[in-house]
Amino acid sequence: MRACDISGKKYNNANRVSHSNRKTKHRQQANLQWKRFWIPEEKRWVRLRVSTKVIKTITKYGLLSTIRRYGANAALVQK
Repeated sequence: MRACDISGKKYNNANRVSHSNRKTKHRQQANLQWKRFWIPEEKRWVRLRVSTKVIKTITKYGLLSTIRRYGANAALVQK
């Protein structure tokens, strides 16, 4: 399943609306990116699939602080 490793963000259910106002269900996928992050405490890189919103949060607060902020499992940096 496509979901952010840190925030758990995944798809959103939505409707496509035609010109005649007919509604058709479809999914709006989250904007997920594969990104490598440097962990200075362990002096190594870790590769995570994260949303662009989480990338901005990591840039501001750092990787380990962001994991704590979202309550994510810290074992994902142990890959």
